[in-house]
Amino acid sequence: MKKIIPLLLSLLGVALIGSAQNFEMVWQTDQILKTPESVAFDAKNKRMYVSNVNGKPLDKDGNGFISVLNPDGSVKQLKWVTGMHAPKGMAFNDSILYVTDIDRFHMIDLRSGKIVKTVDVKGAKFLNDMALNPDGTLYISDMQSNHILSYDGTLVTVWLSDAQLVSPNGLNFYKGNLYIGAEEHLLKINPADMKLHIAIENAGPIDGLICLGGNKFVVSDWAGRVMLVNNMEKIVLQNTTDKNIQAADLGYIPDEKLILIPTFFDNRVVAKKLP
Repeated sequence: MKKIIPLLLSLLGVALIGSAQNFEMVWQTDQILKTPESVAFDAKNKRMYVSNVNGKPLDKDGNGFISVLNPDGSVKQLKWVTGMHAPKGMAFNDSILYVTDIDRFHMIDLRSGKIVKTVDVKGAKFLNDMALNPDGTLYISDMQSNHILSYDGTLVTVWLSDAQLVSPNGLNFYKGNLYIGAEEHLLKINPADMKLHIAIENAGPIDGLICLGGNKFVVSDWAGRVMLVNNMEKIVLQNTTDKNIQAADLGYIPDEKLILIPTFFDNRVVAKKLP
């Protein structure tokens, strides 16, 4: 039996690696986006939001904007919301789209496409991703300050500061837990007990972060690698690093099992189907 188990694991690994080769492109946008950093799928309104840095990630140049895509990847409105510097991570509820913007974040009315409020975050250095708790709490990663911030609708506070928070980036709130992509590991914390754990070791650096359930995740590392990871396997689905095609903050369409990849300097969003 001891000899059989390693063999089975080896065969399973081969099968999984083989299936990763079927990470096929379903659609891609035209290269008219401007440094797209994040993409979020809105199932209710059947559209996708794309944050466009349109410049350098820390330049306060007023060039940033949000695009809207149709379900087939066509661009519905290139400059839906303008007047931002370098918008990045997004989160939304039924009425508001939140988006980070270096040292502030904006609230955008989903119906009108108007910025209804901007919150300046004192001391922030590089606000990156966002995740929304069903209780209404908004979590924000500050990549340079090594903090996770929270916003309760009134105040922004430093919610989590820990030695394991090295360059925190991707966030995803899933089934009562906040998952955090850090420099090396995928971290997990339950707001009820505030105990920080390593969910997956050596999965970083993590930019995009999608929770699939069953302790399975899809992560990206910005430079171009996208991986399917769990406790047993780390499977490279794509690696376009050598082509200088990035993989920034991922989006996901669950019903179609589509991973949405903003390619940053390559100026596209690419949709690929999970094997």
